[in-house]
Amino acid sequence: MELEDQWWKGQLAADIYQALRYKELKLPSYKGQSPQLNFRRYFADLIAIVSNRFRLCPAARHLAVYLLDLFMDRYDVTVQQLHMVSLSCLLLACKFEEREDRVPKLDTLNSLGCMSSMNLALTKQGLLHMELLLLETFQWNLYLPTAAHFIEYYLSIAVHDGDLHDGWPMICLEKTKAYMAKYADYFLEVSLQDHVFLFFTPSLVAAACVASSRLILHLSPTWPSRLQRLTSYTWEILLPCAEKMLIAHDSDVKEASKQKPQGQTTCHGPGQAATVAQYLHRPNASFTQSTPQPSLVLNHGPASYLSHSTTSMQPSNGPNTQSISTSLDPKSNISSRAYPVSMHYSSAASCYDG
Repeated sequence: MELEDQWWKGQLAADIYQALRYKELKLPSYKGQSPQLNFRRYFADLIAIVSNRFRLCPAARHLAVYLLDLFMDRYDVTVQQLHMVSLSCLLLACKFEEREDRVPKLDTLNSLGCMSSMNLALTKQGLLHMELLLLETFQWNLYLPTAAHFIEYYLSIAVHDGDLHDGWPMICLEKTKAYMAKYADYFLEVSLQDHVFLFFTPSLVAAACVASSRLILHLSPTWPSRLQRLTSYTWEILLPCAEKMLIAHDSDVKEASKQKPQGQTTCHGPGQAATVAQYLHRPNASFTQSTPQPSLVLNHGPASYLSHSTTSMQPSNGPNTQSISTSLDPKSNISSRAYPVSMHYSSAASCYDG
């Protein structure tokens, strides 16, 4: 939305934030009634993979998926057409959110391995036609806030030196902020995976990302008054959305544990194992004190990440999703959707370098 880089640090931050909050009240309604809804996650993944291949900003990726959701909600589109629609949504979002020199070029897009694996070749005329249809569908209005537009503003005060970690003062504030940003990004991407998050306002989803991250990191109070004042959301309002995110996180932890190579070193968090249910209903609890820790994470070895495996997202009778990820440069595979396992979960998880 042509926002200045790091707008949340400028003098107009509060005014921009209020404008975003006002605009989200006028977002188009979403009914979740697309006949192709079971293919939705596949195409959201396609957008994420191509977006990461070109290192596009989160706002462009989230806007692209949102445009796709709204379009699918209004039209009965074939699976083959949805490939064109998805990539057109991404290009249109890039033209709105990114600098001109960062918008992927047609030739570069067609050269991606995933395009040949899908037997898909974009044409200039086809893209222009689809972009025009999209713009007419949205009445030429792409000023559509997403959770990605709010997250940095909330992260600016998400961690404070007065917060406690496992009941003890934090030793390294900057490292805590780094992990907070990492988990918030993870939960932000989780919100793209299921259309159910579209039934929450974008600012609420962003706030839930921060709240869920504070829970995972054992920061207390879980939802401090400063965040409640900034977001205007109480813990009770955030609870339904945060619960869905934490359930997805637990599922990722369990999946990562199953896929762990035999004999690989694991690490476990200090204190008692915590479940989603135990976390969710203690918004202001101070966690039981344990031996003071030098940092948030201890004794880390080689990096290991959680990711939403694209092989498990292949819809029935749909395109082979695995070919999409394997066709791209392996160095650019969905890096923004792969994050470390929290050490506070009892599930065995590979250690990683802090």
